[in-house]
This record gives sequence, structure tokens and C-alpha cells, in this order.
Amino acid sequence: MRSQRLRVFAPATIANIGPGFDVLGLALSTPGDVLEVELADGPGVEIVEITGDGGRLTRDPMKNVASRAAVDLLRRAGDTHGLRLWLHKQMPLASGLGSSGASSAAGAFAANEILGRPFSTHDVVLSAIEGECAASGTPHADNVAPSVMGGFVLVRGGEPFDIVQLPVPDGLRVVVVHPHCQVSTAAARRLVKERTYGLDVIVPNIGNVAALVAALYVGDLQLLGRSIDDRIIEPLRATLIPGFDDVKNAALDAGALGCSIAGSGPSVFAFAEADGDAQRIGAAMQAAFRSAAQLDSDLFWGKVSTEGARVL
Repeated sequence: MRSQRLRVFAPATIANIGPGFDVLGLALSTPGDVLEVELADGPGVEIVEITGDGGRLTRDPMKNVASRAAVDLLRRAGDTHGLRLWLHKQMPLASGLGSSGASSAAGAFAANEILGRPFSTHDVVLSAIEGECAASGTPHADNVAPSVMGGFVLVRGGEPFDIVQLPVPDGLRVVVVHPHCQVSTAAARRLVKERTYGLDVIVPNIGNVAALVAALYVGDLQLLGRSIDDRIIEPLRATLIPGFDDVKNAALDAGALGCSIAGSGPSVFAFAEADGDAQRIGAAMQAAFRSAAQLDSDLFWGKVSTEGARVL
């Protein structure tokens, strides 16, 4: 029997994870977005309310990422029901933490749940990608896939995407510091577009992606940390984040396994081996943002979420 009303949560994510531009992502335990959904009498998808966005997000169902993902799933299901949505943003916009990805994941996941789960998790990701296109203009899954599926995810190119879930090592902690400034995903992608690179940077990045995947499978946290070394994207996008070099150095000096930009930024993430290490590293990163760029920040830390999107 179909539920008449559901609340779902979709977690924030870190995309790229250092060298894995557009192909690697992970799900965070916190923050994330909450979406309420109910079946409607008529066709179509309506956004009844959006909270937590400061009035910045559209309620147009084909332009809002959550509703667009839900519309796509309804279309693919051939279902004649309509949906009503209430989106509660519980994470900062333009933060590098996959805000649009979490909303897209929530929209697709909620629609699938309330329709009685007609689609597999992989197919839910495909509808979430359609929602993400409303924000970025391009189809990419390194935010929406981990938000739906949880854990670490590798997105291999193809039509449709191959999406591979990777192991989560025991003991790994993720630290994220979000400075109170913004970086537009579109602006960050423009920095990368039409750039050409030599083998001197391409080969090390390929090696680091391969080593990162190997580290996850064997549970080698030291190798994982050494693999967070991006020669291609980080040097470009670091220029958009005030104080980035100081923050990264502070994280490494405090014992971080590795440190890089979360998604498009301005958030910066680090890996740690224990709770105490994560707290110490996060505090050092926040202090560096204050001293180097006069920026306050939010700190999130915890385990990688292995659950992904879920019904509350």
C-alpha cells in the first residue's frame, strides 16, 4: 500500500575527493536536506514550500532540482499521479557540499518511495542526475550518487553511467570546514573548461585515483591520505577560496591524512583516523580561515555515511 505522506533525508556529499574530478564522491553523516512528499489528486509536481534557503530557490517544478528529479522519475515510471513537495534546506547553498545534489537525490528518492519503489537504486540515481542538470547544466553523478547510495562512489563514464560503490574503511573520519563565503559551481567549472594539460600532471592524477581506490579496498588510511593529491583542478580552484593554502597547511600540520577542496569549494575537507584527531584538525582549519582570510566557518565531522538517502 502506498503511503500518503513521507519525509526523507538526503545527505550532503564531497565530490572529486582530491584527484577524482567528476568521478569520485562520498556521503557525509551531516548535514543534509529533508523533503516531505505526498501523492496529489491531479498530475504534475508542485513545490508547496521551501524553507532554509532565504528565498533564493525557485518553486518552478522544472527549474528546482528536487522537483525536476521527481518529475523525471514519474515520467520514467509512466505513473499518472502527481506529487506535492516540501523542501527543507538544512545545509548552506553554494558551499561545495552538494547542496543541489542532496535536493536532487531527495526528490528522486522520495518519488520512488511513495510510488512503491518501482526503480532500483541505480535508476533513482539516474533521475537525480536529471535534477542536478537544472543546477549545473551538465549531467554528473559524483554528488547525487553518494547522496542516494551512501558511502564512497566511483562514477565511470558511459551511457548510462556505471556507478560503483566502494568500501568504507573502519576508523576513517571526515572533517569539513565551510567558510562563510560562496563559490558558484558554474564559475568553478568555467575555470576548468577548455584547459589543456600535459602528461606531467595527468599521469600523477591517474595514479592517485587508482591508489585511492586501492586504499579503500585494503583499508590503508595512510595510502588514502597520500592519494589526496590533485595536480589538475585544485591549483585552479584554490584561487577562489580565501586562505586555502593556509587552511590546508594547518590541517596537515594538525595530523590530517590528506586535505583538499570539497567539490567546487569553498568548503575544505580533510581525512582523519579518530574522533579526537578530527576535532583537532577541524579547529586548526577554522583558526586558519579566521587568521588568513578573516572568515568565520562551520565545522562538520564524523564518519562517512553508509546509509545515503533514507525515510525518516
